Amino acid sequence: MLFMADKTNIIQELNLADSFLFGKVMSDTEICRMVPEKILNVPIKKVEFPVTKKITDITPDSWDIRLDACINDEQDTIYSVEMLCCKDENLLKKARYFQCNIDSDIILPGKRCTKLNKSYIIFICTFDPFSDGRHIYTFENRCLENLSLTLGDETAEIFISTKGKKDDVDDEIKNFLAYIENSTDTCAQQTSSPLVRAIHKRVTEIKLDKDMELQYMTLLQR
Repeated sequence: MLFMADKTNIIQELNLADSFLFGKVMSDTEICRMVPEKILNVPIKKVEFPVTKKITDITPDSWDIRLDACINDEQDTIYSVEMLCCKDENLLKKARYFQCNIDSDIILPGKRCTKLNKSYIIFICTFDPFSDGRHIYTFENRCLENLSLTLGDETAEIFISTKGKKDDVDDEIKNFLAYIENSTDTCAQQTSSPLVRAIHKRVTEIKLDKDMELQYMTLLQR
C-alpha cells in the first residue's frame, strides 16, 4: 500500500484511506482475505502474510507502506493490495515494479520459472486513475492484433476507484468504496455489507485502543 496519510492528528477522525488505519485494518487476516475475495469475486480459503513483509512500517518522510497478502487458494495465488490517495504519473511503473518484486520474492536466481505463482496486484484509489468513470479497471497482457488472445502469464493489475460513476460493480463494492472516504458509524449503518461491517468493527476497535492512539501520535511526531 502506498499513499498519503489523512491530515489530522486525531485517530478517531481517520478514514480507511489513511495509511496508518488501513495498514492496521489489513493486518487482520480475515479482512485481508475478504477484500480481494470480494473485489475479484473469487473464493479464497485463507491468508498468510510473508514473514519478511508481515510488519508494515511508515517513514515520516514518505508515509509509504507496503503490505503483501499471500493467499493460499487452490492455485496458491498471490495478492498484493495497495491503497493510493494521490494520483502519481508513475502509477503504472509502480504496478510493474510491484509485479517484479512479487516474482523476485517467489523465485531465486537459477530456479525454474515454472515455480512462479499466479498473482494479482490490486490498487485501491481515491481518484480515477484513467479518467473513464469506472469503479474497476482490470488489465492483463493481450495480443494487440487479436485481443481474444491472452499471453497467459497469470498476472493481472486491478485498479479500484472511489470516484467511479458507471454501474460496473455491485452495491457491496460501491458501499466499500464509499466507506473508504467516510469511515463513520453512519456510513456503516447504512449498509448490510458483511465486508463493510467487518471492516468497521475493526476500525472502531482501533480507534478506541489507547495503544493504537499512542502509536499514531508517536508516528506523527517523528
